[in-house]
Amino acid sequence: MLNVNIRDINMKFKTSNEVFSPLNADRGTLAMLSVVEFNDNDKILDLGCGYGIVGIFSAKIVGPTNVVMTDIDSKAVDIARKNIILNDVKGIRIYQSDGFSNINEKNFSSILTNPPYHTDFSVAKEFIEKGFNRLVIGGKMYMVTKRKDWYKNKLISIFGGVKIWELDGYNVFMAIKKDSFYANVKPMKQKKK
Repeated sequence: MLNVNIRDINMKFKTSNEVFSPLNADRGTLAMLSVVEFNDNDKILDLGCGYGIVGIFSAKIVGPTNVVMTDIDSKAVDIARKNIILNDVKGIRIYQSDGFSNINEKNFSSILTNPPYHTDFSVAKEFIEKGFNRLVIGGKMYMVTKRKDWYKNKLISIFGGVKIWELDGYNVFMAIKKDSFYANVKPMKQKKK
């Protein structure tokens, strides 16, 4: 059993050697959660939830019915379901999904993710591009990685800007959706007749 305290909120987690960071809360995740701003009426997506730290912590602040969690790994989803009950935040919706493929929900005010960054950038690219489309105007994408330049450039190209915190050896990014269109793709103007 893993005991975690974030911002004076105590949580307990069952883990497994089959999931990411089973022995302690990932430092990158903790860095990201240290800067996330929550509002009472937020609708949060924990994208790549693992055993559930981000989503369960979010639910303790904004309420379980305002949180959606997803992971591609069935084992992670199974453990996260148990941790939802263990931490008394029933009402969180959780899906096994490759990115957004099995999630129909949208209008998120925040998407929080710690994507796999030791591989190519295809997962992060999908998370950023499709995540943008699932956010409300004014919604925020928070992302934490060890790498900086590619993520910074990609987030700027889609969102038009990004704020970066360097914490504990990690880069925490926050980008705000200001328009319905990607920053690098402006709609064509209609010709006058």
